[in-house]
Amino acid sequence: MVFSSPTFLLFFAVLLLFYAGARNYRERAAVVLAGSLIFYASWKPAYLILLAASVSLNYLIYSALSASRSKRLLVAGLALNLGFLGVVKYLGMMLESLLGLAAWLDLPLPGAPPGWGDWALPLGISFYTFHMLSVMIDVYRGEWTQRISFRAWWLYVTFFPHMIAGPILRASELVEQLESLQPLRARDIKLGALIFMAGLIKKVLFADNLAPLADELFSRPETLDFYTAWLAATVFALQIYFDFSGYSEMAIGLALAFGVTLPRNFLHPYCSRSVREFWQRWHITLSRWLRDYLYVSLGGNRRGLPRNLANLMITMLLGGLWHGAAWTFVFWGFLHGAYLALHRLLLAFYARAGVTAGSRAARILSWLGWPLTLALVWITWVFFRAPTFHDAWLVAAAMLGLGGTAAAPAVRSYVQLLVWGSLLLALLEPQIERGLKHGLQRWETLHFTLRGTAYAGLVLAVIVFGGSSQKFIYFDF
Repeated sequence: MVFSSPTFLLFFAVLLLFYAGARNYRERAAVVLAGSLIFYASWKPAYLILLAASVSLNYLIYSALSASRSKRLLVAGLALNLGFLGVVKYLGMMLESLLGLAAWLDLPLPGAPPGWGDWALPLGISFYTFHMLSVMIDVYRGEWTQRISFRAWWLYVTFFPHMIAGPILRASELVEQLESLQPLRARDIKLGALIFMAGLIKKVLFADNLAPLADELFSRPETLDFYTAWLAATVFALQIYFDFSGYSEMAIGLALAFGVTLPRNFLHPYCSRSVREFWQRWHITLSRWLRDYLYVSLGGNRRGLPRNLANLMITMLLGGLWHGAAWTFVFWGFLHGAYLALHRLLLAFYARAGVTAGSRAARILSWLGWPLTLALVWITWVFFRAPTFHDAWLVAAAMLGLGGTAAAPAVRSYVQLLVWGSLLLALLEPQIERGLKHGLQRWETLHFTLRGTAYAGLVLAVIVFGGSSQKFIYFDF
């Protein structure tokens, strides 16, 4: 069930009815847990067996770790989870790479049967694995000392709004809320519905309408010229933003209906004036996870500039690999690592040159940083989206004015208007959000018939202008 589908909306309405009828916390927790498992099983029931084994085994490791804070237990937990994740997600990639290298070296190795490694990746495995690992690491570090019951552990891992594609949460952000589920409150439901509707509009009106154009342009990379290559990169940059931020907002709205607050996952990333700022605004909970559990563990910036640059690169390479079993994702991470390392070097250079925060030079550099950041991020999205390096190089070359001689695909004017209008909306989102916050109290004072008419108009717009239903992009990760 996709959040934007009528089937899910019916499921959620029924789940709220059962939750409203629950008489105490125990029953409310049972309703949420049962609903979460039904939601997950709707994709593929067999994956419930894998989920149950993973959640139960990791709870045993967590319990033992809580009692001893043993480094061996932590290493065992990390090895078990990352090892299994590596097998189901990356084994095919690694063996195919080895076979390709053997063929290039003309080594007499037997080939693999066609499609042998194309098994379906268990939905949400990267996300729920990271959730459990964060608890273990926090327990070992002494940053989480509260005992988690078996029921709360299951709720924490499987809570359906965030389970499939985040936000990626720490125990301190969710466990206590799930251990004290309260009866439904009208205010939470109303605010949650507004946040959900904002995410639904992003997904259905923008991401799903942009998806076919992205598919068309990236399917013919050899025909793209300078303009259509930048148009293709822009289309995908907007599609993935509206798709994933839309999912995150829908998840936040759904959780809020139960009185559970999830952290924000996107904060106007395309308004960033450096790649470092971009990662402070894009997929915030993943950036924080990589920073707290990988970058800091490697030493962060505590061991000198060369080691700091190496830690940045390792973190982004592994962050790229986390997104998918393809070398294009690794290269995407490499580019972001290179950008972050260069930004770190530039900061050191500016400090030596006497460029201080708030100075005229700093303001000019900040304004110049915005279009440069967009251009750099757009180029990286090409490697994230293209299925092969060959296709990615063709698009990137066209973006640099080195496109092929074939006739570029014609893009209708109204489609271009959709693209550039969507970009303008993404850039003006901070001002729009501020306006909506200021107008929310006044909105609540309007007569319910006016508000009802407005809601009906939004629903009608989603139905009439919504694109063909697409699954969320991050379901693949």
